[in-house]
Amino acid sequence: MRNKVLKYLSLLAGSLPTKERTLELLELSIPMLIGIFIFFNPFPHTTAIKEICFYGSVIIVLILICFKKIDFSFKSPLTLPFALFVIWIFIALFFAIDKENSIHDFYSHLLRYIIFYYILINYFNSKKLLVCLSWIIIISTAIFCLGGLCYFYFILGNDFSARFAMGFPDIPTNVVNVSLIFALLLSFHNFIREDHHKQKAIIIACALVMLSTMIFTQTRYALVAIVLSLSFLLLRHRGMLILVILTLVITVYMAPVKNRLSLNDYGIKLRICQYFISYEVAKDYPLTGIGYGANTYTKSIDEKKYQNRVPKDCKCGELGCPHSLYSDILLRTGFVGLFFFLYIIFVSVRICWLTMKNSKDDFIKNWGRSIASVWIGIIVIGFFEPFFRHNLEVILYTLLSMTTILWRLNLRAS
Repeated sequence: MRNKVLKYLSLLAGSLPTKERTLELLELSIPMLIGIFIFFNPFPHTTAIKEICFYGSVIIVLILICFKKIDFSFKSPLTLPFALFVIWIFIALFFAIDKENSIHDFYSHLLRYIIFYYILINYFNSKKLLVCLSWIIIISTAIFCLGGLCYFYFILGNDFSARFAMGFPDIPTNVVNVSLIFALLLSFHNFIREDHHKQKAIIIACALVMLSTMIFTQTRYALVAIVLSLSFLLLRHRGMLILVILTLVITVYMAPVKNRLSLNDYGIKLRICQYFISYEVAKDYPLTGIGYGANTYTKSIDEKKYQNRVPKDCKCGELGCPHSLYSDILLRTGFVGLFFFLYIIFVSVRICWLTMKNSKDDFIKNWGRSIASVWIGIIVIGFFEPFFRHNLEVILYTLLSMTTILWRLNLRAS
């Protein structure tokens, strides 16, 4: 990224013909805009910046394609799974309960991020840029955590027993942990592979801030996800793994989160109720689902009808959204849509597994294990958290992009 910035500055001061220089500058600006877009993903009140960066990069790509300046490639093992998923959802739009909302979300929460995915795999397509992408995610998440902790506990004056980010706009407490797990696993990977002491020190500082934030969120599934993911990532570094897990256990024992580990917690009962209701709704709309719109479930479903089908011991006082990625996909797209979505995940995990096992390049092999560990965390989180929020979708499609970049690097190396 630094080389691209230097080249960008040299072109500004260069003497190339105006048209050629302009096109070169536009091409170099794409990874910068996408990098800024990803950097600001964890932060609230940055919608304008992110929209400018995203649509700016899309417009520039279209301009460069028109001038035949770039060779924009759609070559990816995920192209077929994406196509099947998109085609199915498009067909299901005709059967959606709330067609207007489903059409809106079809673009806003699907097509938009597939466009983002293809831009990312075309412009962060080298080893250096893959590492740079991981640093963007780590630094931005750490800055958000540090600023958020200071604001929540010191400026707002909340007690340290309060769950971090409760009441924050755009970023509910449980959503914060998806960013944290992604960035934490990347930081552990970079720490192991980094040779420079200064970079290692920066990574340690970032990781400590992020781990502290995870503890303060008091989110149970995040602890399960991070332990499973780290166990896989650090399998060959058992000393570090034991140290990290012991630190987590001791910290959890001393922190308020231990009070939320009871099976009698209301939150657990509420989610069990929501799982039951989701299943009952899915039985009534098994093929195409209720529609891709985010508001359909909470605004267009007869709550009393489905509450009456839930066992008495599992009844809850509110419908709420399905607190599961898989339940959410099932409700929106039916069993066929869920199958195509799981196919996307299967292909991604398979890429990581094959590169980890078969690649002759140590860089690619190590990154295969790292990205696979993130997938373990995301798959676990998916049982407890829906992903139809813009900041979570950026994380999901960034992970899909990094998986594809790894596949492309391995293809070139073989």
